[in-house]
Amino acid sequence: MKQDKSDKKFFLVREDVLPEAMKKTLDAKEMIERGKAESVWDAVQKVDLSRSAFYKYRDTVFPFHTVVKERIISLFFHLEDRSGTLSQLLGVVASSGCNVLTIHQTIPLLGRANVTLSLNVADMAVDIDDLLTNLRKLEFVDKVEVLGSGA
Repeated sequence: MKQDKSDKKFFLVREDVLPEAMKKTLDAKEMIERGKAESVWDAVQKVDLSRSAFYKYRDTVFPFHTVVKERIISLFFHLEDRSGTLSQLLGVVASSGCNVLTIHQTIPLLGRANVTLSLNVADMAVDIDDLLTNLRKLEFVDKVEVLGSGA
């Protein structure tokens, strides 16, 4: 009896128990997606995988983050009140690949303002920890906190 695609079962499996060919397929797919390999042939050569193994697994193994359709985080900032700070902050957020869903900014008091951003991080080009580090490096940012996250 033949199963159609809607009857397929999916499992969440730890990386350390995956066969090496599946891990290498994931690496090759990521290289292609990020432009670090110009073709399937180039990618499989770089990860030492046969093309047949790549094609066998490419549509069956996925990184966990690609299964989650939308990821949303809310960040709280305590900022110095200076001209252009919100614009610079949003520039860092945008360059990381996040999509801003909401912005809430309080009226500045005593030279400080609070800003809360809700971000869709599904297409983020960097790790969330890297984004937070980059935001904390901004000289006008006194504090950054993750208020919450969800799908």
